[in-house]
Amino acid sequence: MDQERKFILNFTPTGMIPTKDMTPNVPVQPEEIVAQTLEAAELGANMIHLHARDPHTGEPSYKKEIYAEIINGIRKKHKDLILCVSTSGRTYSEFEKRSECLELKGELKPDFGSLTLSSLNFNKQASVSTPQMIQSLTGKMAENGIRPELEAFDLGMINYAHYLIRKKLVNPPYYFNLILGNIACAQANLLSLGLMVKELPPHSFWSAGGIGNFQLKMNAMSLVAGGGVRIGLEDNIFFDEDRTRLATNRDLLERIVGVARTLGREPYSARETRTVLGAG
Repeated sequence: MDQERKFILNFTPTGMIPTKDMTPNVPVQPEEIVAQTLEAAELGANMIHLHARDPHTGEPSYKKEIYAEIINGIRKKHKDLILCVSTSGRTYSEFEKRSECLELKGELKPDFGSLTLSSLNFNKQASVSTPQMIQSLTGKMAENGIRPELEAFDLGMINYAHYLIRKKLVNPPYYFNLILGNIACAQANLLSLGLMVKELPPHSFWSAGGIGNFQLKMNAMSLVAGGGVRIGLEDNIFFDEDRTRLATNRDLLERIVGVARTLGREPYSARETRTVLGAG
């Protein structure tokens, strides 16, 4: 297939919000996250956006030992998958905690670290990323040979990415997750997505995701527009807009890959994804 018709399928299995009380389908234990990631790879996922959870409480965790267990479990079976660890500011504000997962070395070193490009408000919680925090995280990623997964929720965040590029704090090729539909950010519509894509820097690859009910619509819009897909229970735990059926990660992946193939598109192989994103 023509390379221009292939796309990045970024799988987000867990996130920080879904709990077992909300849905029994969300993977929380390291072995669950590993198993669902390997299943996702069989379905076409080529990039994995990982969040760690405390195995005892299920709460979000920054501990590198938990990330190490997850990464080791995945790489024992699939060495080519691109693995991204979270440096989210939603739960932890200290640089030492947010950056701990970037300290993993050797076979356990992640390929990417998430980098939210500004502070933002979710429905019930703020995610704080000061300019100093963002630049400190980019510095630690560069120092450890880890690439940033640039997370943009609105046009201002893309503008800040241009600033980081001018400061030579991030280097091409750039990878963006464009996340639409959050209450305080860009809304999930064609105009907002088009404006964000238009403002991306040259040498950018991008995937679009939608919060909650907007996930499928934004994924489909992205595929039509030539972008990639960010998908998983992190952003949406329901299969239908009426919220009558809890989704599994497999449900979400199978459906969007079917949509992509109807449109004549196919996920890159994991090895191809490494090549296009400059991840070795």
